[in-house]
Amino acid sequence: MSPELLVTLAPDLPHFARFANDPRLAGIRLNSAMMELSEIKNELARVRGTKSALPFYFDVKGRQPRIAKVYPNPHHLEVDLNHPIEVELPMPVLFKAERDHALLERLENGGRHLVFARGGPHFMVKKGESLHVRHSSFKIDGANFTDEEKEKVALVQRMGMRRWFLSYVDSWSYVDEFLEMVGHDAEVWLKIETEDGLHFVRNDWKKRENLVLVAARGDLYVEIERPHEIAAALELIVEKDPKACVASRIMLSVVDSPVPSCADFLELEWLTHIGFQRMMLCDDICVKEELLPIALHAFDAWRRDHERRKKQKSAYADCM
Repeated sequence: MSPELLVTLAPDLPHFARFANDPRLAGIRLNSAMMELSEIKNELARVRGTKSALPFYFDVKGRQPRIAKVYPNPHHLEVDLNHPIEVELPMPVLFKAERDHALLERLENGGRHLVFARGGPHFMVKKGESLHVRHSSFKIDGANFTDEEKEKVALVQRMGMRRWFLSYVDSWSYVDEFLEMVGHDAEVWLKIETEDGLHFVRNDWKKRENLVLVAARGDLYVEIERPHEIAAALELIVEKDPKACVASRIMLSVVDSPVPSCADFLELEWLTHIGFQRMMLCDDICVKEELLPIALHAFDAWRRDHERRKKQKSAYADCM
């Protein structure tokens, strides 16, 4: 199997149609976090309009803590979450994949309303974004799927989509609840993003034909207690599922240079060496029309060279 590449694209992006039929891609993920329920029907109609042969996957956020509302306040940050939480206070909270932070001082409205009265964040926080708390006291309460999320899933099903990503996976009960919604024969890619998710993979995961593990590094690297153990986490995931996908934090050097870094190319080689044959670029690259072509062209050039070298090694071994 030759290494495959997936991307995340929104149908309203100006370059969506350009890549919706790109034969160098193996699939397109639709990120539901930034989609309002009222927008989904039109967005999926645009997908159909491309007449793309590529598989499309709709990403369901489920129990992942996401910002549901940002309150206008010139002095400090106040937000509502999609799920109520519990945590010791005060507590540092991470935003923007650890690039930003703020100090959480109060929880109100049963743990749904968060007040950051002092210190940060430095950048604007938007509805739909995730946040992270590295502390053992952190707990997500309430139902796994909000009513709005269930409505999104039902609408997507009615539009004929049968492939999914599921965020924040950490138990079979959570996966099975989702399969009850979408059908036990649906294709679902399970995003492993937390320490609990790694525990699930290590101790409970059993491969099923229609389920695929995803090493969702954008959040996983932020969530794990010891960042240097990210390599061990990736090795665990692909060992447990040889068809697993590794996502995000790939080829990020193209943000600053049209030529990817040496480290980026060597990482692609290492990822295939430990077993990954499916990879997905992060949103930050995919949403920018000037960056995605650079990353895709570089990945495809590396892939062709990788396959050439693999064939040469195979031919050499046959001659021995």
